[in-house]
Amino acid sequence: MAPSPNAIGSNRLLIGLGTGAALVGSLAYIGLGDPHSPSFVFPGCPFKALTGWLCPACGGLRMTHDLLHGDLAAAFVDNAFVLIGLPLLIVFLLIQRARGRTVSTVPLLIVVVTAAVVWTVARNLPGFPLVPTVLAG
Repeated sequence: MAPSPNAIGSNRLLIGLGTGAALVGSLAYIGLGDPHSPSFVFPGCPFKALTGWLCPACGGLRMTHDLLHGDLAAAFVDNAFVLIGLPLLIVFLLIQRARGRTVSTVPLLIVVVTAAVVWTVARNLPGFPLVPTVLAG
């Protein structure tokens, strides 16, 4: 027996509300806490733990914290790749959708992965200026 349309709509509403609550809670935790502090409780990056290298997303929590506090310059230093790349990707996808075009996943994935690899290698070079900040404490 197929579920009723009311049940499907109710499930979507609950999923949407749950997702929204989780997002607001996460942002509140990141905004009220300080990811720049070594005592901030959050799991470390598994890529960095395995390789010793910063991954493309390393500094993302600190970047989000800085954005929530209106510090765009610090957010840029913590993770310029995500700060610039994610909005560009979203705008690109929205423009393609508005034009009624489908996005070819493979070429887009190749571009995103290539950019992430280049960013990862560049940010791990000695002396690279844009690395996530952790304040001594």
